[in-house]
Amino acid sequence: MTTPEFADNRDNFCYRHPDRQSFVLCQRCLRTICPECQTQAAVGVICPECMAAERKNRTPAQKKAERRWGGRNTATATVRIGRPIVTYVLLAVTSFIGLLQLIPGVGDLITQQLLFAPRYLYPDLSLLPFEPWRLLTAVFAHGGFLHLALNMLALWMLGQSLEPMLGRVRFLSLYLISGLGGSVALAVLDPSGATVGASGAVFGLMAALLIIGRHIGANVTGILVILGINFVIGFVFQQNIAWQAHLGGVIVGALVAFILTRTRRREQRTLQIVLLAAVVVALLLIVAFLPPFLITTVYS
Repeated sequence: MTTPEFADNRDNFCYRHPDRQSFVLCQRCLRTICPECQTQAAVGVICPECMAAERKNRTPAQKKAERRWGGRNTATATVRIGRPIVTYVLLAVTSFIGLLQLIPGVGDLITQQLLFAPRYLYPDLSLLPFEPWRLLTAVFAHGGFLHLALNMLALWMLGQSLEPMLGRVRFLSLYLISGLGGSVALAVLDPSGATVGASGAVFGLMAALLIIGRHIGANVTGILVILGINFVIGFVFQQNIAWQAHLGGVIVGALVAFILTRTRRREQRTLQIVLLAAVVVALLLIVAFLPPFLITTVYS
């Protein structure tokens, strides 16, 4: 129950709507704002007056980048599209599977059913059954709690920024196609290997954020450094790390992001779908023909 002291304190109510109680402050001016007055920023929320001031102070380069992106202001994108539901669903599904993998006995069976090994694609060259769906199921399995936690933290952080900018369907497409690219790269570069984990998809998101950030005029130095550090770690500590999947995710994620940034207009939607489908078909053709050729060449 609200006390008289609380009701008398105007700092507990929105400064633009005095009848609306709120506990959220604008991150710029620190005034209380209700949900209607909140605009999602990179960190926290800001009020309409601070948003107007930010828009006014944008540089010509930032204004040009916004027009190229399709007239959308990335600071207000989260409000228009709503919560990053796809990110939350991916987090929930992957975390649930990852936690099941930690159960003794049951976890090993789940991992065995979901992991990707190129040998499952070529029954003529191995004694294993033909199970092409493993190209994607491996994205939802992990090799331990730390592996799961790091990937899910990265997914949560990247999804908060990318999904509002791209939209849910495009974000999901980026994630899955990047994961597919990671599996294909492993099949090409290490046909005898095996992998689990969302690392390929996550690296694809990082590469996409780099491409899209550059496109809209943002400072991408930080994400470039993080991407470089993580990529080097995969090379230096190769044990239990599929650097091939990281490389594939980066390349495919960057390619998908490039397509998305160049086909943003409504009249280009069909072209965008065709190009993304072409990327998927190209990956499937590569994994269908190139690794068997390499395997037969090496062992013949």
